[in-house]
Amino acid sequence: MSLDPTPTLRAPSPVFPPLLPDDPREVGGYRLQAVLGSGGMGRVYLAYTPAGRPVALKTVRPEFAEDREFRARFAHEVANARRIHGLYTAQVIDAGTEDQAPWLATAYVPGPSVHQVVRDHGPLPVRTVLLLMGGIAEALQAIHRAGVVHRDLKPANVLLAADGPRVIDFGIARAADAVALTGTGLVVGSPSYIAPEQVLNRPVTPAADIFALGALAAFAAGGTPPFSGGPDSAALYRVVHEPPDLRAVPPTLHDLVLRCLAKDPGARPSPAEIIDVARRHPAVGGQLRFTEDWLPASVSADITRRADPAPHLATEAGGAHGALAGATVAGGPDPSLVGAHSTVAGGPGRSPVDASRPPVAGGPHPSLAGGSPPTVVDGAAAHVAHATARMPVDRAPVRTRPGRRRRGVAWRTVVIVAAVTAVLGIVGGIVMIDHLDRLLDGPAADSAAPPAPTVSASPGAGRVAETPAVPRYSAVYTAVTLTAPDDSYDFDIRTGTLTPAESTTWAVGHTNGEFLAPDASDAYLAPGGRLTAEECATAADQRPVTRLGFADAAPGRAFCVRSRTTRDIAVVLVVSATVGGPVTVAMDYYRVDG
Repeated sequence: MSLDPTPTLRAPSPVFPPLLPDDPREVGGYRLQAVLGSGGMGRVYLAYTPAGRPVALKTVRPEFAEDREFRARFAHEVANARRIHGLYTAQVIDAGTEDQAPWLATAYVPGPSVHQVVRDHGPLPVRTVLLLMGGIAEALQAIHRAGVVHRDLKPANVLLAADGPRVIDFGIARAADAVALTGTGLVVGSPSYIAPEQVLNRPVTPAADIFALGALAAFAAGGTPPFSGGPDSAALYRVVHEPPDLRAVPPTLHDLVLRCLAKDPGARPSPAEIIDVARRHPAVGGQLRFTEDWLPASVSADITRRADPAPHLATEAGGAHGALAGATVAGGPDPSLVGAHSTVAGGPGRSPVDASRPPVAGGPHPSLAGGSPPTVVDGAAAHVAHATARMPVDRAPVRTRPGRRRRGVAWRTVVIVAAVTAVLGIVGGIVMIDHLDRLLDGPAADSAAPPAPTVSASPGAGRVAETPAVPRYSAVYTAVTLTAPDDSYDFDIRTGTLTPAESTTWAVGHTNGEFLAPDASDAYLAPGGRLTAEECATAADQRPVTRLGFADAAPGRAFCVRSRTTRDIAVVLVVSATVGGPVTVAMDYYRVDG
């Protein structure tokens, strides 16, 4: 998506994934309305106070709730978090540390995470990055004054609001130490953002958060983490032993980012120094001010649409509250209403080190201390849903995040059915929906063979125009088999490896019994287990699917996803899929020739 200051936006209405049957409807007196995300420690909901104010409420996973040491640590960290009153932090409002399922409520922030923004809009301008660093540094001052170390500062844990960033999940990740370090040998943190002293299991000080801030700034400015590439064990090794890769970061930011990423904690700047350096940078003109233009216009438009979530909440049947009546975009209804498209910034996933073996108790990476490589415990999921702009009006976007939804109905079908309903009554109109959809939209999405190229008359030209030829593809890799132990892992398409959920921009995820296609991608579900890149390219144009449920994408069947920007294709053969458990796939990745 362009970062032009005056882009053309479709302004879709985000639809938050609805509650599932096993989700609670009320926690601690707060009414739960939608699912905002899930991470290794729990599930995050959009909830409302009795008087109607939105909050983000997180419930702890049962396996943590049953651990006494975790409960004690969680209560301690929540008490510390309540003392934090920074302007750039999401305030802790309430908690139930003694409840059967412990929970925590924080202020609702109407903005996407840094991870979402970079994924959907690209790297941020230098001025925005400097303002971001200054705001986060001030948040760290408030956090550290309360005697708390964040420990898991990363792009998914910083939300962007109209008046500056908000840091979330401060200190709560430490509570997972009680289970992680004594139970499975895990280390709290996220690859590429974890400080060297954390990798080495050395004492953690506030300087660890400064290292994470430097890595986050590099990601925001360059679009990629400074220690990424390959398996997470390799990233952890580079964090300790190698310099960061800042080739994608504008040179004017190198000095400040490199100081933050110093291997020696004592060599890193303090939050006050970061604020001072950012203020004196020529790009901000001597003042750090979060004015209306501190973010690119397209990002600001997203924030405006999130300010009041109530009109966009999905109903339990999959619809939207009162949204259909007046939402028209580019001549038709908002595409998010005919197949709602939302993404949730996941929390830091558990980072796999080697998919072929489970994590075992141990210390640092084997190359560092001879033990088994550490994996990573999640923090909370960032609590904002995101709707992608510029979706074609007549195409319902493929699902990318949790939630249930009806099959999308094209806007022209709605118009015709409305007329039928007026004459024949409600029952007759409902009966006509599926028939009219088929007449207008062509074959069903799951018919037996990929569609042939269409030929259509060009109005006014008297000529016949054929569908553009399908590009030729070359295989980057084929039949790479991966097993994700749970939904905190994604299948990274470009590297053919497991990756923490939400940690990369083009990956296939899964949750709640369905596969999640990457954003800005089209998907196609094949009738069997054989699918070429060329078949995918044709079918994704003419018969895209909007849902990839385990029931349809069953073992032995294949589906594919194609990027709308690069046109690259991934073919995914489902080997096995367990709701809430392991998922195994065999994946092929193809690039366009030339």
